[in-house]
Amino acid sequence: MSGDRLRLGLDGVTRCWWCGDDPLYVHYHDDEWGHPVTNDVRLFEKFCLEGFQSGLSWLTILRKRENFRAAFAGFEIAKVAAFDEADVQRLLADAGIVRHGGKIRSTINNAQRALVLLDEFGSIFDYVSQYRPARSTRLTVHGELLATYPESVAMSKDLKKRGWSFVGPTTMYAFMQAMGLVNDHIEGCEREP
Repeated sequence: MSGDRLRLGLDGVTRCWWCGDDPLYVHYHDDEWGHPVTNDVRLFEKFCLEGFQSGLSWLTILRKRENFRAAFAGFEIAKVAAFDEADVQRLLADAGIVRHGGKIRSTINNAQRALVLLDEFGSIFDYVSQYRPARSTRLTVHGELLATYPESVAMSKDLKKRGWSFVGPTTMYAFMQAMGLVNDHIEGCEREP
């Protein structure tokens, strides 16, 4: 099953197929994806960028990540939570980011919701850790990789009840992969745990 999901890179390293040969994507695959993240600001950034990615290529978001960081005050939660309509208009005019009004407003809303989450759980990491899957192997149906886990569905439902947006089950599973709550490097990938 994993053979068709592996790719031999130009540097002779075997990796998951999805990162191709783009140096930015390869760096993300090798040095970030699946690596544990516990810092609240970085976790909030991952929530936001996964939301912005919805319907787009992850590589598009990676190429704009530094612009997103500049536009959203480094994703410092309290600063983003204080954004107002003038900030929304500023962001809608920023060609360096994805200019989607719903996603911009969602980021501000989610920052406000994250402050409540921090009060309740102490950290975003403590909150998301309760959704760590018990199994260590990737779920498949008829050999096809699934885009969600039951835990990502549960996290999505809970966050939506808490007023978060752009946190669907597939987006939450991508977040879980990105922040290392699950490590889905394909068997045979040189970055596999």
